[in-house]
Amino acid sequence: MGNANGHSHSHRYGSNAPPRFKYSPSNHSSQIPRSTTSHANNMVSLPYAHVDSSLRALAGQAEGFGRLAIGGLHGRLYHVTTLADDGPGSLRQGCRSKEPLWIVFEVSGTIHLSSYLAVSSYKTIDGRGQRVKFTGKGLRLKECEHVIICNLEFEGGKGPDADGIQIKPNSKHIWIDRCSLRDYDDGLIDITRKSTDITVSRCHFSQHNKTMLIGADPSHIDDRSIRVTIHHCFFDGTRQRHPRVRFAKVHLYNNYTKNWGIYAVCASVESQIYSQCNIYEAGQKKVAFKYLTEKASDKEEAMTGCLRSEGDLFISGTQAGLMTESADHCMFHPSEYYSTWTVEPATADLKHVLQHCTGWQNVPRPADQKVDS
Repeated sequence: MGNANGHSHSHRYGSNAPPRFKYSPSNHSSQIPRSTTSHANNMVSLPYAHVDSSLRALAGQAEGFGRLAIGGLHGRLYHVTTLADDGPGSLRQGCRSKEPLWIVFEVSGTIHLSSYLAVSSYKTIDGRGQRVKFTGKGLRLKECEHVIICNLEFEGGKGPDADGIQIKPNSKHIWIDRCSLRDYDDGLIDITRKSTDITVSRCHFSQHNKTMLIGADPSHIDDRSIRVTIHHCFFDGTRQRHPRVRFAKVHLYNNYTKNWGIYAVCASVESQIYSQCNIYEAGQKKVAFKYLTEKASDKEEAMTGCLRSEGDLFISGTQAGLMTESADHCMFHPSEYYSTWTVEPATADLKHVLQHCTGWQNVPRPADQKVDS
């Protein structure tokens, strides 16, 4: 793990693997090569190796802005026993409960949602041990906190406002991990209207246009409070918004974005995007970063956002597209908010791992070691 104070932490590596970076707020860029290719026998490792050791080991273990999310840690187990949209034993019934719940599945298959499934606070929706897919509509996290969504699939959302996971308004402490999302009519994950302290990790995005929106529109100036971490995700040929950002602070690290249709990452009004050790591989559209100028409703002049690229790898003719002036004057650094995060050099080995180890995984459901009182 990297550390803002320059201390190293233990990690699981082969002896020939490249080290994780250490951080020093006074001199970040000198420690990160612009492009590094290692052939260490594919010994690149993803974070969170310990979270499958027991059922509730996920709680409070996210890296980045969503690190405090505990989900249903202190609640009882709720068993989903039917793929029905609603009714006894359904996911919807569990999610509407006001008590903390750790929700697991006893069935695999597709849940056809006729309307958004509202998720209330202190819930873990844990798909490990089964293969569960949502279609029709998606999950809505509205005015809730402490939600963990893990190891699920989302495909085929229909309707003008159909998002896979919609986080708005005023939700916080959210972690979305190891989900596969594709082919929704609107967004795959949208984070807007003051929702904050969110981490999206190890997800696979494909077959989609407007992938991830952070910040609703220039009139929603309260979105200045949004903070999101996106890491170890694979944006696999999706067209745009990886993500598109208004107002928010966003930390991107160790993601792989390939073959976008318009752009990879878009900085718009007052956004601050810290892109660290990501891999950008263009197809026909070569420019990775796009800037859009919009006017916040409480400002006189329109402005764009800031984007800092550090240690990113641009391959297959990719052009960064960074603005020439320094963004440092308006750019946050992650170490202002959290002290450690796991980051590898952007290498061919990292690319290989992200292609195969993101999204829904065929992993068993760990045993629950919680002893009920």
